[in-house]
Amino acid sequence: MKSTEIIISLQNVSHSYGIEPSLHQISYSFAKGSLTAIFGPNGGGKSTLLKIIAGILKPISGTYLSSIPQVSDLAYLTQSKEVDRTFPIHVEDVVAMGLWPKMGIFRGLSVLDRPLVNEALAQVGLEGFNKRRLTELSGGQLQRLFFARLIAQEATVILLDEPFAGVDIQTTNDLLKLIQNWHQQGKTIIMVLHDMAMIRSIFPHCLLVARRLIASGSSDIVLKVENLAKAAFNV
Repeated sequence: MKSTEIIISLQNVSHSYGIEPSLHQISYSFAKGSLTAIFGPNGGGKSTLLKIIAGILKPISGTYLSSIPQVSDLAYLTQSKEVDRTFPIHVEDVVAMGLWPKMGIFRGLSVLDRPLVNEALAQVGLEGFNKRRLTELSGGQLQRLFFARLIAQEATVILLDEPFAGVDIQTTNDLLKLIQNWHQQGKTIIMVLHDMAMIRSIFPHCLLVARRLIASGSSDIVLKVENLAKAAFNV
């Protein structure tokens, strides 16, 4: 039975960068355990919307409501282009960031923590990569690493911003399987995507955003030609 419990609700949410409007009166409610894609043209406010849901940005008007129990229950993965790959950090330390809510930010990895880190790396195919640095990883390996961090965090709500941009097909398929497993476990997943075929085949729900909410609901209905045309003319 599908859950009807609402975990995140946006009511007439708007945002702007200076005088430039980025989102206008977005209203939508995400059900607990739902799998939802956010789609739309470049510059349409998709990433801005995700950052508002993540609590990184504040709306200039409207209301954001959440029944997420605690901060650690929400995980956010930014676009890979926003990551500083020159930062001197080991792979295992990146994964350990997902454990911070449990172990504290100032405590190092303990004997009990290491099996959790190793298991997360194994699930994404990065066994033995513990001591490698970010500069030693390919684009696909880097994204696998960030998914390992999500695994370690064990969040119930997962937000992903274009996680497959610049990633090879094998990595994309492997990480998609992981996302589908999360969904089967009852996690709430919201993802910004550009691939309509992927959305239609995997994501039951979709938001079409072009500064305002053009359409929402079943992905097949949302991604109809007439809705896509409205989105194209709205940015």
